[in-house]
Amino acid sequence: QVRLVESGGGSVQGGGSLRLSCAASGLTYSGRYMAWFRQAPGKEREGVAIIYTRTGATYYADSVKGRFTISQDKAKSTMYLQMNNLNTEDTAMYYCAAAQILVYPSWRTADYDYWGQGTQVTVSS
Repeated sequence: QVRLVESGGGSVQGGGSLRLSCAASGLTYSGRYMAWFRQAPGKEREGVAIIYTRTGATYYADSVKGRFTISQDKAKSTMYLQMNNLNTEDTAMYYCAAAQILVYPSWRTADYDYWGQGTQVTVSS
């Protein structure tokens, strides 16, 4: 049974930082695309950052470039999202996702097969 468990969300003031974690189990961690998505109330779920677990190659949405960093610890089958200089527009539920068969980095939610339950990030001004 595949499980993705996010943690690390919380409330922070603008300009602050948070680090999210996504612990994966029940799947072969290496050799797949994994990603962080977020969904704000009333908005569609959007991709934030992607990592190819075999090589560590990373990709970012324009809205978070230079502020967010996606990383991993292969030994722990865990993915991270370091979020710096947060602003109110970053307020959302953050989800980690893993693709079963994907040969390119994708921002489409439909391309990811497994999802965590989400962790809330709230940024106040």
